[in-house]
Amino acid sequence: MGVTDLSFHHTTSSLVANVLMSMGFDVKRVFSPHQENFEKLKTGEVDMLSSAWLPSSHGIYKADVETVEPLIELGLHYEPYALWGVPDYVPEGAVSEVADLIKPEVAEKMNSTIQGINAGAGITRFSIQMMKDYGLNDAGYTFLTGTEEDCFSAFENAVAKKEWVVVPLWKPQFLHYRYAIREIKEPKGLLGIVDRAVLLLREDKQSLFTEAQIRKLDALRFSNDVIAALDYKVCREGLSRDEVTRDWLETNGFLS
Repeated sequence: MGVTDLSFHHTTSSLVANVLMSMGFDVKRVFSPHQENFEKLKTGEVDMLSSAWLPSSHGIYKADVETVEPLIELGLHYEPYALWGVPDYVPEGAVSEVADLIKPEVAEKMNSTIQGINAGAGITRFSIQMMKDYGLNDAGYTFLTGTEEDCFSAFENAVAKKEWVVVPLWKPQFLHYRYAIREIKEPKGLLGIVDRAVLLLREDKQSLFTEAQIRKLDALRFSNDVIAALDYKVCREGLSRDEVTRDWLETNGFLS
């Protein structure tokens, strides 16, 4: 199973892996950045991918895979979307939408660095376009790519100092479990739409599964809040990912 190499994708894939292991499969998880994950699905290095955000964030990657092999969409892991947010102590009267960031009185108080994640992520592609279309580069802001921890720690460090800061984020993400992050409006629609997070299976690998197993994988339903809460337990409370997800699956009847 190919897994996009971000913590909440690890957590979602752990839920799926526990279900697969309960079916008797030996599951090898291969962790890669967004686009590389789909390239491995295309070459057949991995049989399935957790999780694809469709149609907005990962639709272009899925279409590329399907030039070689059709894909089957299974389940609805959660309903993700990209956003730009600010800590809730930033007054809504001052910053309610992206365009407010270029107001002189806001730009003066706001941290000028907007720390993102890796270059292949949908939120990164969207954010780079927003920097141009909203004139943020000209207003003195800088968008940086980096690791997810670069992004999360930049936000947490700013909050610890009560700094005004913009975080390019998404749901589900564990920061929402811990912090009150207010989404700011983006009227140009550059952040995409609410996606469906699904498991992708190469059609030529469907024969590995019985019809009942396919139905069970297709019946997997989590949510933004569930993934955020489970990922927080792993990333900030230090608990075992596979144990946390197995406990949740057992409690909610997915392993019965």
